[in-house]
Amino acid sequence: MTTSRSNNVRKCREALLMSKAELARKAGLSALTIDRVEQGMPCRMDTMRKILIALGMNLSEKTRVFPE
Repeated sequence: MTTSRSNNVRKCREALLMSKAELARKAGLSALTIDRVEQGMPCRMDTMRKILIALGMNLSEKTRVFPE
């Protein structure tokens, strides 16, 4: 797991006019997991990868969503 930190998941999701439920479905995650990630709670690298792909981003764009 990574440490707790702020991220831009919500901002990116809302820019795509996507609900938490829709992002969760596209990422193969629960809406609760999306909610926790948006609140800055820790998540696994695999979860980050799934969210990036579901947002239509390349893995190289990771820092746009999950700043170091």
